[in-house]
Amino acid sequence: MSITADRKAELIKEYATKDGDTGSPEVQIAILTERITNLTEHFKGHKGDVHSRRGLLKMVSRRRRLLDYLKNVEESRYQTTIERLGIRK
Repeated sequence: MSITADRKAELIKEYATKDGDTGSPEVQIAILTERITNLTEHFKGHKGDVHSRRGLLKMVSRRRRLLDYLKNVEESRYQTTIERLGIRK
């Protein structure tokens, strides 16, 4: 369900805007997207897992807020992030 440290490091390296960047919106959105994808797969086999579903909804909401922030700050970064992650809007 959770992502491994190696996968998280790959995402940070791929989406970082500069060296040592772990807190930019792009990195946070990429990590949340990976976690959301893993949880979505989990629900295919565990339909009754209501507690994890609540966590999924919170993650989706957090990702949406980060995307809205990025769109307000710089539209071009928002567009590239959406395209790279394959998120529909």
